Amino acid sequence: MTVSLTVPAFTPRALRLGALLVASALAGLLLALAFPPVGASLLAPVAVAIMTLILRNRHPVVAGVMGAVTGFTFFMVLLRWLGLIGADAWIALSVFLALWFALMGIAITYLTRLPWWPLWVAGAWVAQEALRDRIPLGGFPWGRLAFAQTATSLTPWAAIGGAVLVTFATALAGALLAAIYLAARKSQVKSLAALSAALVAVALAGLAIPRPILGETAGGPANTTAAVIQGGVVGSAATDQRRAVLAGHVQVTVDLASEVANGQQPQPDIVIWPENSSDIDPLQDEASATDISSAADTIAAPILVGAVLSLNSDEVANVGIVWNPGTGPGEMYTKQRPVPFGEYVPFRSFLVPIIGRFDQVPRDFIAGDTPGVLSMNDVVIGNVICFEVAYDDVVRDAITGGGRVLVVQTNNATFAGLGQPEQQLAMSRLRAVEFGRSVLVAATTGISAVIAPDGAVVAQLGESQRGALVARIPLRDSPTLAARLGSIPEIAISLAVLGGLIWAGIRTRRNTRPVGSDSEF
Repeated sequence: MTVSLTVPAFTPRALRLGALLVASALAGLLLALAFPPVGASLLAPVAVAIMTLILRNRHPVVAGVMGAVTGFTFFMVLLRWLGLIGADAWIALSVFLALWFALMGIAITYLTRLPWWPLWVAGAWVAQEALRDRIPLGGFPWGRLAFAQTATSLTPWAAIGGAVLVTFATALAGALLAAIYLAARKSQVKSLAALSAALVAVALAGLAIPRPILGETAGGPANTTAAVIQGGVVGSAATDQRRAVLAGHVQVTVDLASEVANGQQPQPDIVIWPENSSDIDPLQDEASATDISSAADTIAAPILVGAVLSLNSDEVANVGIVWNPGTGPGEMYTKQRPVPFGEYVPFRSFLVPIIGRFDQVPRDFIAGDTPGVLSMNDVVIGNVICFEVAYDDVVRDAITGGGRVLVVQTNNATFAGLGQPEQQLAMSRLRAVEFGRSVLVAATTGISAVIAPDGAVVAQLGESQRGALVARIPLRDSPTLAARLGSIPEIAISLAVLGGLIWAGIRTRRNTRPVGSDSEF
């Protein structure tokens, strides 16, 4: 008996498609590596360049598929910490977010047919993020290009146009790299020189942006001494653990008070505890309230307590409470952007019977409706909680509302060791530059940090450490240009991209082949 094996023949077209898929996945991988915990920031423009070359002048369907492959690969690597919640949630969110990259891919294939197309490509990234950051259910701004550029020559652009302008500059650098490759391949010397000069200008111009003047103030103290407490997470059973977490933060605060009394540490004016430092409602539980009051009295300073308040049988609130020595609870901020499916279940009556896992969220966290502007010992702080640091408007409102220092309360204990705390710290560093404010990051298990207005990390506590950070930080009143402009740059760039797509559509209909050539920049 003779057995014959038939080897499938791969056509050149199939091989090209396979190569495009591999290159698209590579672009997504490189983009993910640009973010913490690897943090190879320079890979972000490289990834944009590869993606642009893949998408340029492709058929819209092919461009959409390639964009989706890049996006899916990117988010699967970036959000690997979501695997702890469940592989299905991790994959489902990555698939959904990849759809935005698919739309961007289709847009880029048209926009690269226009003159000066690197600018249009950069705008497409801004527009994609503008939509993804808002739709649906408040959006998901994790993984914006800007958040990979928190310690590079592109970072200072945040003070001019916020995270939006950093994303634009990063994407423009990548698009220019793609254009340089095309010009070099065709030996277009003049274009190559002009594009190279443009790339150098984009990369270095940010260094000329003035850094914030430390301690610049229109009134009130120019500096304050702040203490950030990282009490850790211990215990086993749920109730015991909640008590243990609170006890840990109380103990670290009391220990700090002893060091102050012994002259080992300066007396803090304000003390910051992290999100969930009191998961037992201290406004209803007398023992918790007594412990917090004792800590505040001992340290002789107000404590910003991250607490969960029980409102009724169906609702709770994630809040920051100013707990004053002697008088107890005072001003309060309620988290404005609770996490869908994590802190509340949208369409609960429909989804819970279908997906049993949502029973783990028995009560919904309500959303606050006022910015986190709180007064602590004559120091006005801008308070945001956990994921809110990724939302431009939430952070901006806390600063323009009067915050002279930004406070980020967070609980990353679930995702320790998976890169999520480093990613969130990077966002906090960019916010410092964007608004010219010191940033205090308080985390239950790390990473807690004190960040200067120029984005430099002054001090930090790593994951799983317990302790206190005490630092003298500047307080500032003057707004950066980014704070003044608000969402104007994002709206303007997005509208320009919409106009560019209309223009590209008209040009495409008028021509039997793409009008843009490699020499049109």
